[in-house]
Amino acid sequence: METLVLQLTRQLTTTFLEDVLTSVFEFGRSFARLVTAPINRIANACDVAGVLERRRFAAQVRRRTRQTQRPRGRWLFGSLSELT
Repeated sequence: METLVLQLTRQLTTTFLEDVLTSVFEFGRSFARLVTAPINRIANACDVAGVLERRRFAAQVRRRTRQTQRPRGRWLFGSLSELT
């Protein structure tokens, strides 16, 4: 019985810590976007040749190809979700 309690406690602690780390990273990411927003606006206004737009499009294409290459879920038959 003690081992079950220890396992549950360990699992809850790990889950809590993962959630805390995720929220801290998301807060940092949103803070960075807030701080760099004026710089991005200036860069977009000065982009006469369309270099930034081409880079965004290329990154979007790479992201889409990566998403189609990896399995959809973490469970055993997760990649079969596309068949439904």
